Amino acid sequence: MPSDLLEVSGLGKSYPLPGGGRHQAASDVTFTVPPGGSIGIVGESGSGKTTVARMLVGLVRQDTGTVKVNGRPREPRTPRGREARLTRAREIQMVFQDPYLSLDPRLTSTQCLRTALTLHGRDEKQVGDLLDQVGLGAREAGARPRELSGGQRQRLAIARALAVDPQVLVLDEAVAALDVSIQAQILQLLAEIRRDTGVALVFVSHDLAVVQHITDEVLVMRRGKVVEQGRTTQVLTTPEDPYTTLLLAAVPHEGWNPRNAIKARAEADRAP
Repeated sequence: MPSDLLEVSGLGKSYPLPGGGRHQAASDVTFTVPPGGSIGIVGESGSGKTTVARMLVGLVRQDTGTVKVNGRPREPRTPRGREARLTRAREIQMVFQDPYLSLDPRLTSTQCLRTALTLHGRDEKQVGDLLDQVGLGAREAGARPRELSGGQRQRLAIARALAVDPQVLVLDEAVAALDVSIQAQILQLLAEIRRDTGVALVFVSHDLAVVQHITDEVLVMRRGKVVEQGRTTQVLTTPEDPYTTLLLAAVPHEGWNPRNAIKARAEADRAP
């Protein structure tokens, strides 16, 4: 058995530009995640982090590189056959920034989870356990997405992903649209789920303050390339790349001076 659950090597993706040429959205992205591990992918809008997340799940087909789960390559193309597709889905699941768009508005929370469990041949009686696991009660169980708060919808989206019993959970800006207090609740929930289930997390975010609370390793992206990666505590306390320094300088904190962020931006722009 491989020591790493998720192995990503040389992942790349480009898109054609209207006037000719190509835009390199991601280039040579490489990292690993052990069973039960957690990695953050951070960067500003346009850095390529969401493209990487979508390639991991299979929503975007990579041009180069490989993604392996437990040593088995995930083919860029969606496999044919129902069982092969379900097996692929059980490897990696994704939770989006806006769960409202990914939830069926016609289904209650219970119906949503029951559908996922049935599809993957799991016991429908686990609906109650899943709701409990993400902190949703009887009222939320019978509610449809429009009747839930943003935090409750995100909890339901996480529960639906867990219903598949995935090995890896990819979260793309999963707390970005939530109030700070709700963000803290979701992050605590994810930490508990990771501890209790052993699922590995890939946490995509622009918010370094969030990433430092949920990840063991971090990967910093800029303009489609990885500019720095390593242990989260090390990268966020003693950054080596000017761009990482810029991201840290832009985070408001006690004694924060926006001039430092402006200075860091200028230094990052001068860097190669």
